[in-house]
Amino acid sequence: MFAQPFLVDEPSSLISPDLLPPDPLPTPVPDRYEYRTLHTRDSTGKRYMGRDIARYMDHSGAAWLERANRELEEQPSALINALGLRPTDVVADIGAGTGYFSLRISPFVPQGRVIAVDIQPEMLDMLNFFKAASGAENVETILGQPDNPNLPVGEVDLALLVDAYHEFEYPYEMMEAIAKALKPGGRVVMVEYRGENWLLPIKPLHKMTQKQVKREMAAVGLHWDETLDFLPEQHVLIFSKPSDMADG
Repeated sequence: MFAQPFLVDEPSSLISPDLLPPDPLPTPVPDRYEYRTLHTRDSTGKRYMGRDIARYMDHSGAAWLERANRELEEQPSALINALGLRPTDVVADIGAGTGYFSLRISPFVPQGRVIAVDIQPEMLDMLNFFKAASGAENVETILGQPDNPNLPVGEVDLALLVDAYHEFEYPYEMMEAIAKALKPGGRVVMVEYRGENWLLPIKPLHKMTQKQVKREMAAVGLHWDETLDFLPEQHVLIFSKPSDMADG
């Protein structure tokens, strides 16, 4: 019996491509950010979850980070003591600037290390200058990107963000990457000026309410553990990475 060449199992091979239905269009992904052309000079014109994103402080304002009365105004030593650091901890200081916190945390983690991240090379240059003077050998610097701190995945015990998060150009992407960098059960400590206090002499876009911070951290899967209010003007919000949270 001869084969019948026109009876094939793949009839589509005999159909003109022009007659095939078009591929379905991909489902559009809504932009998580909004953009405004009219905004205050302190704003980037970009909004996230109902919040205007503030412009970040340029390296030309670095002296503000090293001001002599910072200990009196913000009590950074009390903050560091409250972190409950262990000698072997790996701490990521996000938005490290001149290294004010990185260098002060260094003695608390003698067998661990501090990873100081900033997106401005000039800030890291100043940090390295102060590092050389202090002899803090367990502090390393990483040049981050606006949407990625470039941290190693799954190695960080605690990520500290002091008055930095509200200036992130890509807050969702940054926090998603920070969450991936945390070990299971690792913590994020978010320090922000209290947005609930209208009398606090800080520009509105450089303050955040607890409600807003919790909402934005929940968006990337972080669990709120507690809020500490022992500092004069800032919240200390502590979040943790659930043990079943994937790093991929």
